[in-house]
Order: sequence, then C-alpha cells, then structure tokens
Amino acid sequence: MVRFVIDEDMPRSTGMVLKEHGYDAKDIRDYGLRGAADEEIYEFAQKEKAVILTGDRDFGNILRFPLGDHFGIVVAHFPNEMPTLEINRYLLERFKELSEDDFRGNVIIIETHKIRIRRMR
Repeated sequence: MVRFVIDEDMPRSTGMVLKEHGYDAKDIRDYGLRGAADEEIYEFAQKEKAVILTGDRDFGNILRFPLGDHFGIVVAHFPNEMPTLEINRYLLERFKELSEDDFRGNVIIIETHKIRIRRMR
C-alpha cells in the first residue's frame, strides 16, 4: 500500500480521507513541520518511505528532487474555488488508477482533467 506525507497546503481532511480508504497518510502539521522548508518535508517523507502529496509546484522540479531518488511526489493542482470534498474525491479516484510503481521515483501531476507522470528512465 502506498504511504503518503501530506503537505500543509493540502486540505486537512485529505489525510483523513486517505486513511479511511486504507492508505497510510501522515500530515506534516502533526509532526511539527508546519512552515518547514521543502527539503525538510522531503527528508521526512524519505524517512517514512512515503510519497509526498502537495500543491507546491516546487516539488515538481526534477533538478531539485531528481526522479528515482524518492518514493514519489504528487503535485495536485486544482482551481482555488474547487471544494475540498471534490478535491479529496478526485484524488482518491486517480490514486485507484495508479499502481505503486507509478508512484515510486516519479513525479505525478494531477489536475482537474488530466494526469501526467514524469517517470525515471
């Protein structure tokens, strides 16, 4: 099962919804990492062997966070006016379509009507 570290820019409910559906999810706000630098969040996720779930596009920078060097990064990019319930539902639907191999070492960008995976070669 895929494990997630939820960044603070995601809805608080996202971690709870993921847990309800059998995922292991840790919200960085529960681990004293509110306001932490991206590198600290990255290191925490590596220690937890978890995929980072964030709205922060900086995590999509493969020069800073090279493909293959991590357990996966998901950058969720939704319109500001999109309701939290809809965000969580949409993420769950997309995650069910992906395998553990789709996450491992890759960067996944999820937007309202598309999903892109930057894979390590």
